[in-house]
Amino acid sequence: MQYQRLNIMQHSRLVLALLASLMLSGCGFQLRGVAELSFKTLYVQGATLSISRELDQSFKANGIRIVNNQSDADLLLEMLNETSEKRILSLSGGGKVREYELDYHVNFRTRQPANPIWSPPQSVQSRRDFSYSDEALLGKLDEESQLNADMRSDTVREILRRLSAIRLTVK
Repeated sequence: MQYQRLNIMQHSRLVLALLASLMLSGCGFQLRGVAELSFKTLYVQGATLSISRELDQSFKANGIRIVNNQSDADLLLEMLNETSEKRILSLSGGGKVREYELDYHVNFRTRQPANPIWSPPQSVQSRRDFSYSDEALLGKLDEESQLNADMRSDTVREILRRLSAIRLTVK
């Protein structure tokens, strides 16, 4: 009897896991995989940004080799600049800050080594709002730091998405 009850529980867990996986696949859920980029080598120039390291790691994870010479690259990427702002969104009746808005911008442009003309600059922007309280100062500073890190990660993913839209012309 005990063995039969255990077998029924294992069977129902298996059926439940199967149903969950079918529902996820039916809704279009897909794990984030590697980006399909039309280039294999990349030369990065311009400003060193706070996302430069994470961007390099993403390129490596997607099989893109960063080269030191422009002539060895399939594509040139110039990181122009980044800006990070923190604005007050709302105040309490007593004049204390209740909400902030965080804003992060990155500008970049691309070109092929054989083409002397750069693409128009592209801008990637992320925004987050968060509530603020002086009573929870340390927690709110940690929350702000985490939101900034999330915005930078989102920006790296968006840059990769935009680079995946580039189709190189044959040399």
